[in-house]
Amino acid sequence: MTRKLFLTYTILIVSSQLVALSAQMKKAHNPIIFADVPDMSMVRVGDTYYMSSTTMHMVPGVPVMKSNDLINWKIVSYASVNLGDVDAMNLNNGKSTYGKGSWASCIRYHNGTFFVSTFAQTTGKTYIYSTKNIEKGLWKEISFKPAYHDHSLFFDDDGHVYLIYGAGKLRIVELKLDLSGVIPETDHVLIENASAPAGTNIGLSAEGSQLFKVKGKYYLFNITWPKGGMRTVVIHRADKITGPYEGRLAFQDMGIAQGGLIDTPNGEWFAYLFRDYGAVGRIPYLIPVKWEDGWPVLGENGKTPESLDLPENKGLIPGIVASDEFSRKKGEAALPFVWQWNHNPDNKFWSITQRKGYLRLTTGRTDTTLMLARNTLTQRTIGPECVGATSLDISLMKEGDFAGLCLLQKDYGQVGVKVENGDKSIVMMNAGNGKSVEMERVELKQNIVYLKAECNFKNLADVANFFYSLDGKTWKSIGNQLKMVYTLPHFMGYRFGLFNYATKEIGGSADFDYFHIEEKISN
Repeated sequence: MTRKLFLTYTILIVSSQLVALSAQMKKAHNPIIFADVPDMSMVRVGDTYYMSSTTMHMVPGVPVMKSNDLINWKIVSYASVNLGDVDAMNLNNGKSTYGKGSWASCIRYHNGTFFVSTFAQTTGKTYIYSTKNIEKGLWKEISFKPAYHDHSLFFDDDGHVYLIYGAGKLRIVELKLDLSGVIPETDHVLIENASAPAGTNIGLSAEGSQLFKVKGKYYLFNITWPKGGMRTVVIHRADKITGPYEGRLAFQDMGIAQGGLIDTPNGEWFAYLFRDYGAVGRIPYLIPVKWEDGWPVLGENGKTPESLDLPENKGLIPGIVASDEFSRKKGEAALPFVWQWNHNPDNKFWSITQRKGYLRLTTGRTDTTLMLARNTLTQRTIGPECVGATSLDISLMKEGDFAGLCLLQKDYGQVGVKVENGDKSIVMMNAGNGKSVEMERVELKQNIVYLKAECNFKNLADVANFFYSLDGKTWKSIGNQLKMVYTLPHFMGYRFGLFNYATKEIGGSADFDYFHIEEKISN
């Protein structure tokens, strides 16, 4: 071989390797969303996918998301405006519904109509929402008692409609054709011990039911958790919806579990599941599925792949979390779907029109802590790291007011401005030890202040630091580091929050100029 031919040959090999590497780098990667999107339920309509999820005590609730590729999602609707005008949802009389509210939802498409069902311990009810236009239409609500735990809504081919629900001992009940309630005499045990395929030493009994029908057979997905082990997927199969069912341990890797099946228009299959990942919350994964002997087989040699043969992830996921300048064009919604209120808001005391280009939070009552304050506006944090920042005008705040930026969970952190004895101070509060403690106070002599929180979720570091600036350019650390902890009383990943509450007199306002979120902490 001549030197010229050798060089040409070498260049071709290197070029082909670079092309292959480039193609690999452009693949999708797990997790598909590095943010708190638990209890997913998916459905495909044509070449479009829709997903519902859990946000519990956040309002509006039961978010519905849309994707054209199973990887990049955006929130397009909320099925629930609120879960009722009760003290626990309104943060009245010292009551709350942290960690409760609406739980695991189920999304279905049947005869041209979308259905999303959920249940709530707060009200003791099961809810079924329906609409023909999932993005622009209004949702019709039906509710009835009791709250059927972790149920799967299922429309069978013969016109009958069912709920499968429960934990460990799973039950099935048939619904009335108008979905207004159950037919009582149809409620019976479906599977006596759905945890059995995972062994006998079980901590969390099988729950999170999701039922699918593929080629005439019924497949029921559940999560269970053996003691000393990890979250596990079990699948039961039957020829009839009423059984009998045979079960298998289907997947056990990194604790990724709870979800169901979705197929693509070209015949590929995936399982959508989620993983508990510390303080950022419960994050979604896609697991490839192959069919063997009439069973779905999950994973690549039983493991979760890092990359997927799907379009690449588009970074910050602007349809899930996003910056907001609080400027609205005519006809635009007051708040984009990325925002949710902590419990039911009092709509008399917030506005994005009273001062153009600002979110105004006005106090309407006195409160003692962030956990009881109404009208805290939140959106998700996102991993592996993220930064949230805002500009706050405090000129209309009153004596006893506290306004600013928080990281919301039971062990929360705050940086904001307090007005006490006529003086204004920048204060950092840390509730990491279960009780909110002031860690640092800085005197403030101007009406505009800039606040920032940086979150590090890399390798479960789960730490956050808070900062302030007087000019929006030079930042100074304040207080100490918050150790973020995912706690069951809140049952939700940490969220950025904009807050303003009164401790002495009402009517004070805090004006937020913007909220900016970035996916990387600057060095």
